[in-house]
Amino acid sequence: MMRRTTILVLGMMVGAAATFAVSQPWHMSGAAEAAGNADTYRQLNLFGDVFERVKADYVEQPDDAQLVESAINGMLAALDPHSSYMSPKNYRDMQVQTRGEFGGLGIEVTMEDGLVKVVTPIDDTPAARAGVMAGDLITHLDGEAVLGLTLSEAVEKMRGRVNTPIELTIRREGADEPVEITVVRDIIQIRAVRSNTEDDVGYIRITQFNEQTFENLKTAIESLEGEIPADKLKGFVIDLRNNPGGLLDQAIAVSDTFLDRGEIVSTRGRNTDESQRYNARSGDLIKGKPVIVLINGGSASASEIVAGALQDHRRATVVGTRSFGKGSVQTIIPLGSNGALRLTTARYYTPSGRSIQAKGIEPDIIIEQEVPEELKGATTSKGESSLRGHLQSEAGKEEGGSSAYIPPEKEKDKQLNYALDLLRGVQVNSLFPPDPGAGVPN
Repeated sequence: MMRRTTILVLGMMVGAAATFAVSQPWHMSGAAEAAGNADTYRQLNLFGDVFERVKADYVEQPDDAQLVESAINGMLAALDPHSSYMSPKNYRDMQVQTRGEFGGLGIEVTMEDGLVKVVTPIDDTPAARAGVMAGDLITHLDGEAVLGLTLSEAVEKMRGRVNTPIELTIRREGADEPVEITVVRDIIQIRAVRSNTEDDVGYIRITQFNEQTFENLKTAIESLEGEIPADKLKGFVIDLRNNPGGLLDQAIAVSDTFLDRGEIVSTRGRNTDESQRYNARSGDLIKGKPVIVLINGGSASASEIVAGALQDHRRATVVGTRSFGKGSVQTIIPLGSNGALRLTTARYYTPSGRSIQAKGIEPDIIIEQEVPEELKGATTSKGESSLRGHLQSEAGKEEGGSSAYIPPEKEKDKQLNYALDLLRGVQVNSLFPPDPGAGVPN
């Protein structure tokens, strides 16, 4: 079965080379295609030679399946930080996670310089309660070095039986010494949407975009509108801070909730005939009530799609700090019984045609949180542009990350309180409410 997987992946490589060759000028296409194929086959022969030499002469008997999986991981790691191979178990775990319940610590992670980097801790999970922060670099797991592990291997070690502890050794910016944090594993039940009334304002926090997000959002809106009389409801705060993203279709559905028409997002791959445009359907669920969207350095991917769509259409005022800047789309390609491939297949663009890859969404109104002295430097997300091998920005200069700190006490949350004051008219800013006529054409 592993041989079958290898053939499938290598076949995809050859196909990619042939497709590129076809795009060359007609008088060179035949020669270019032949040269490209010949070079590809030479490289595949080299791989086969090395594989056989390792099998025959390595000091100990190697595991063939592990060798092939490591080769696949190495190939994908050379593309960008978000492409990876998922073993059958990891693929099953991913499917469970997108349904909103899984076992583990409760952190979204990526790889940076061979270490596990925390994109964001998920609200109300063991990691968040233990003090893990966005931007932390995990160097050791129970004393074992992370360096040399793949992301999948590191994630597998962080998972385990419920109620068992794991010690994370963390390199934190601003800290002179490594930080040791013990986290007790638990069943992670993701509440994709939380909501409450702030007197005359509806507050909705979206923590991630899983299969439940849109339905949870509709329920939250109905609940808030039932609690606050229509003539007293000033509007809604949609909190996307430290939301690492998730499913594209859920980001589209959430954006559509507040839009009556117009484009939400477009995706463009290498081939122009694979471009997709997604448009809003008629019907704004909150009937034109004012909206403020909160973002910060931990807002990534699907969060940026929502913020960008509502910002471009002038449907919402975006408040906070610059977002993470992950402007690419990953497609999950099942490999039968051999797991799946997570492959970056497209960039996405906001309705005005912006690519936010390695740049992020710039808020309409920048509000910086006051960070406690002991946490300064430790709560800044460096953003997509800091990840080794990231897709380059198409829009000129790349931007670094921004603060991902949210105070635990609501009264100290400057971004949230500024948004509430804007909706109530206590604060006045020319960018709120936004002018719909200045947005992209519908």
